[in-house]
Amino acid sequence: MIGDITSAQVYWSSGGVWTRPRKEGMTEMEYQMRNWFYFNWLCGDHIVEQHVHNIDVGNWFKGEHPVKANGIGGRTKRIGKDWGEIYDHHYVEYTFADGTIMNSQCKHWNGTWSKVSETIVGTKGSASPGVIKDLSGKIIWRFRGQNNNPYQTEHDVLVKHIHEDKPINDAHFTAEATLSGIMGRMATYTGQEITWEQALNSDLDTMPKSLAWDADPGPKPGADGLYPAPIPGETKSV
Repeated sequence: MIGDITSAQVYWSSGGVWTRPRKEGMTEMEYQMRNWFYFNWLCGDHIVEQHVHNIDVGNWFKGEHPVKANGIGGRTKRIGKDWGEIYDHHYVEYTFADGTIMNSQCKHWNGTWSKVSETIVGTKGSASPGVIKDLSGKIIWRFRGQNNNPYQTEHDVLVKHIHEDKPINDAHFTAEATLSGIMGRMATYTGQEITWEQALNSDLDTMPKSLAWDADPGPKPGADGLYPAPIPGETKSV
């Protein structure tokens, strides 16, 4: 109904999530585990942990993954010793093999405009959750079915396939969406255009050498209590 896809806009803009205070006697590893959202080896930054779902939707409609990304990001509001090393906003321009652009934005800014959604634009119109419009903006289709709980529905489908012994494997969607998010993060952290092949073949390893409560997790706060954050143009993140 919307014709050939020409662009997409995907969003996860919200106020952010919790922080948990450092307690006396807590090792650095435990602190980071308790605040896993703010460290890349645990979370991947919120573009990978949260916004990946919207990127996944864009990829799914397009039927493929983007081949390159460039973007901007940084820390504007969420600056302090409680916020780990990740950014509080990312904007990424993803390009697919045929030149189609997917504009991606995510942020954690309290008190600002919020949106968690996707819009897919085509040669004949656009599709947003539950609504299709023509090029003039007129609604030409609206979902009027039952609004199921999506988490219940996905488990219903999973259990049905188990009972019927019909394997269902969507792992490739997860893998490609995750690498798309990582490619976008590499682009915002470095300030460079990053290709799919660069991201796929990167030797970047954020994992600690060992996993134990007293082990070295890698990132550490400076004398001011702040964790070093990526600096575009200086950070090497590929």
